Amino acid sequence: MKKIFTFIGLALISNSLYSQGSPDYGSGLKLNLNPQGDKYVRFILWDQFWLRNTQMNPGSMVGGEPTDNSWSLGNRRLRVLAHAQISKRYIILAHFGINNQTFINGGGSGTSGTGGYGNGKKPQMFFHDAWNEYAVILPGEAGKFSLSLGAGLHYYMGLSRMTMASTLNFLTVDSPIFTWPLIDNSDQFARQLGMFAKGKYGKLEYRFSLNKPFATDLVPANVTDPTKAVAVDNNGNPNFSKAGYVEYQFLAEESNTLPFKVGSYLGTKKVFNLGAGFYHQKDGTRTSVNSTIEKHDITLVAVDAFADIPLGNAKNKMAVSAYAGYYNYQFGPNYIRNLGIMNIASSDPNFIGDKAIAGAGNLQPTIGTGNIIYAQAGLLLPNQAEKPKVRIQPFAAYTHKSFDALEKSSSQFDIGANWFIDGHHAKITTQYSTRPVYTSPTESPSSKGEFIMQFQIYL
Repeated sequence: MKKIFTFIGLALISNSLYSQGSPDYGSGLKLNLNPQGDKYVRFILWDQFWLRNTQMNPGSMVGGEPTDNSWSLGNRRLRVLAHAQISKRYIILAHFGINNQTFINGGGSGTSGTGGYGNGKKPQMFFHDAWNEYAVILPGEAGKFSLSLGAGLHYYMGLSRMTMASTLNFLTVDSPIFTWPLIDNSDQFARQLGMFAKGKYGKLEYRFSLNKPFATDLVPANVTDPTKAVAVDNNGNPNFSKAGYVEYQFLAEESNTLPFKVGSYLGTKKVFNLGAGFYHQKDGTRTSVNSTIEKHDITLVAVDAFADIPLGNAKNKMAVSAYAGYYNYQFGPNYIRNLGIMNIASSDPNFIGDKAIAGAGNLQPTIGTGNIIYAQAGLLLPNQAEKPKVRIQPFAAYTHKSFDALEKSSSQFDIGANWFIDGHHAKITTQYSTRPVYTSPTESPSSKGEFIMQFQIYL
């Protein structure tokens, strides 16, 4: 028994790769399956809880009452991941949990109202990832080249670094969402069923996948003017999608054991990468003109850069974290999706005035045919003590969107700070965000704001 606990203890401190700013957890909760420690099962558990105040879009109501502003609470993410290294070549991964549970929505299916399900209670737990992977060529076996092949419900979706971002170590409070351009339409929470290949050649890392997208069946509105056609997600019996991402790592090399890309290393690595990626599916959307259905390809491309640079000496170490990306999305004519994270509002049928065309609550035009420029940067402030109780990382982000469906482009920003109690393992994030509010597709948008305080813990 003593030997078992010794192995577990050694496993907990054996690998600081995953600590990302805190040396206290090592590789987390890891159970060795042999004395050498090269066969193991590792568990990651995390929760992200939001306290939020939202300025509502015009024409919103919450709980049947019109409102311009509302406070809410919610579980943004509550998840468990298990990763098993069965042999030096074979990996199994399973990742499950819940997302977006509020006091009023996100609950399980069933009877709505006070009792039973509904109104946010008993949310559905589901698998986010479930895949196997085999290392055909291990690092060092063929010089600079390595190759692993895998299959299942996976996150190797190409396109950009942030399309495969880890949710544990964002710089800002969350993803800008548009980097998951198929989210819960032809994918399952940013994953698809398929096969993938990953590996490295020196400092070049690559990821490619061939997938069967989930079927979509939205019916396009029929128009008589082709310029007014609006593409919607309808892929019938879907054609296979192809996706890929390549990245050159100029400084330190990053781990590619798992697909999840780090958002901020907190000065524990010196990283500078340039990357480019794509996603393509033939006949992914449809329009209807004079009752004639036309199919359109989904073609998405992106280029991006990521840097995480330590500054100063060991005692007063600071770090700069930054990301910038350009995204070009082609979903078909005038395609647009309006999304809002944990939106608690519904449309007020008695509202007098111009409603937001995106809808009620915090909905906004998030994904569409057109171009998006995104940038974020943060500065980890220096230590003020040998063992500081809290480290602070102010940050800001900017997004510019130009969608074909809207004549005027939009700009929005996020500003906030991470308050690290124990690296990313225990942190509080405060953020204020703006979003564009269109009441007409031909006029410039106004702006609404949202304040979020996130409490994160993970092991």
